[in-house]
Amino acid sequence: LKRDRAGQHSICINGQWRICFRWTAAGAEDVEIVDYH
Repeated sequence: LKRDRAGQHSICINGQWRICFRWTAAGAEDVEIVDYH
């Protein structure tokens, strides 16, 4: 992702919402559901 989400990954839930997270050796961290628009 770009800007303040650089280094994160995201999975689209629907047209408005995404699950954003950082992937580390331990697995997903800093997981959040965000209104990406």
